[in-house]
Amino acid sequence: MKKIISTTNAPAPIGPYNQAVFAGDTLFVSGQIPLDPKTGELVSGDIAAETKMVMQNLEAILTEAGLTFENVVKSSIFLSDMNSFAQVNEVYGTFFKEETAPARETVEVANLPKFVNVEISVIAIK
Repeated sequence: MKKIISTTNAPAPIGPYNQAVFAGDTLFVSGQIPLDPKTGELVSGDIAAETKMVMQNLEAILTEAGLTFENVVKSSIFLSDMNSFAQVNEVYGTFFKEETAPARETVEVANLPKFVNVEISVIAIK
């Protein structure tokens, strides 16, 4: 059984996809970029602020699904520059408890949607 999750507290999709989809008890959250859902503007210029916006967007979607970051079992971080890793990791870490943090990979990519510096997706379970 598939259930679509959507909230106005996170950016609307910019293509043919949904913010998140439940498949049984597993929630697949689409990659989030630092787009402010209130203004529709990109947060840019400071990788820490960009990462915080991304994490807040993820949190809004998780909340809409009745979950929290405690439910996240896997995350994927995509960076335009691996030199940003430490700053991104610092902000990212404030949203998780170290002892229950999810599995994760972080990769540098050539480009991201809207040429942002960071995109993060997560998988969570009920």
